[in-house]
Amino acid sequence: MNHSQIIDFIENNSIQKIKFAFTDIDGVLRGKIIHRDKFLKGLKENIGFCDVVFGWDSGDACYDNVKLTGWHSGYPDAPCAIDLSTFRKIPWENDLPFFIADFGCKPLAACPRSLLKSIEKQCLDMGFHAEFAQEFEWFNFRETPQTLKEKEFTKLNPLTPGMFGYSVLRPSYETTYYHNLFDLLLKFDVPLEGLHTETGPGVYEAALLRDSVLKAADKASLFKTGVKEIAYKNGIMATFMAKWNEELPGCSGHIHQSLWSLDKSENLFFDPVKENKMSDLFKHYLAGQLYCLPYILPMYAPTINSYKRLVEGAWAPTTITWGIDNRTTALRVLNSSKDLTRLETRVPGSDSNPYLAMAAALASGLYGIKHQLRLEILPTKGNGYKNIENGKLPSNLIEASLAMKNSPVAAELFGGEFVEHYVSTREWEWRQFSKHVTDWELKRYFEII
Repeated sequence: MNHSQIIDFIENNSIQKIKFAFTDIDGVLRGKIIHRDKFLKGLKENIGFCDVVFGWDSGDACYDNVKLTGWHSGYPDAPCAIDLSTFRKIPWENDLPFFIADFGCKPLAACPRSLLKSIEKQCLDMGFHAEFAQEFEWFNFRETPQTLKEKEFTKLNPLTPGMFGYSVLRPSYETTYYHNLFDLLLKFDVPLEGLHTETGPGVYEAALLRDSVLKAADKASLFKTGVKEIAYKNGIMATFMAKWNEELPGCSGHIHQSLWSLDKSENLFFDPVKENKMSDLFKHYLAGQLYCLPYILPMYAPTINSYKRLVEGAWAPTTITWGIDNRTTALRVLNSSKDLTRLETRVPGSDSNPYLAMAAALASGLYGIKHQLRLEILPTKGNGYKNIENGKLPSNLIEASLAMKNSPVAAELFGGEFVEHYVSTREWEWRQFSKHVTDWELKRYFEII
């Protein structure tokens, strides 16, 4: 629908309320329901939204170390623009009209969607169309927010017991939830390519169909919130933590990507006469990601918990490596056909902010093309965990954040104002964690020390 068609739809169907939302710096969807009159007025004048949503963390605690907003600015409203092209209806809320918004009308450095829009524009200006898709793993529990609090996040009841990846039996035990996910997300214009159980009690994995990079990030963001809401409706809680239990596999959020001609007729990553059927453009793109990876890791692994997943032997990469269809490397090349030739960036976890993770992947790939970087790192054959000749990834959030802060690469990719704000939020996260006394410390030191 275009602008006038959407207005006609709202007016001719007696729509009284509209829901809109945007993602904050952590990828959390924030929004509200508004009256139709406010919505229609907002299309002309934008909608003011308190900028505290970029001045607090995922637990609504206000940062004390960011310049963008805070007590010093009085947390004013920032102009928020609703993107009419994102119109869809929420099938599990009586087809309530829904839109995605961002803060691109008066550029706000902390707005993840605005950042990705600027990277996509760079890509188009270079003559490329970027196709992206993200896949997610997540754990499901027979719990509610209230029971989680009462149990203090212990002795949780998984949806199903045991390890049973790609099981046909396990989903049949929860048929309504399983099919709700596929069918309702399809109606929500978040189509899934596949849905199945993964290894671990109550784990599902879903791959989203590919789309242009901004739409792919929109769908990935809506997917995570949509799954949680559909789970609520079925008496289930879903978590996208990268690693919720040290003894169980982590949850990945791999990103698949390729560059195409502007008319989308030719996959520019594919060249049938070159080694591994990889075009020179693909090699530059891959070299860019390898080069930039150590300096932009917080964009893929944004939380304290993210780094509990990035450990050896846990199906998540730890080294700066790439390979042909190699699931132990950071970057995996798939080259089975012209249409499907692509790069899979395997570093992001399910806890990643899709806008920032895709912005990082695309910007670093374009960096390699702009600078004509040569792919001098050889493909890893065999165990990528053992190939440390090109270096290892930072092992925790503060180490990764300082690498991003002290490198000119991140500022060149995303702008200095964004990097300053984003790194400050990660440093805040590390400070919150560092002052906390963990269960591990209690069990280890309480009596014996």
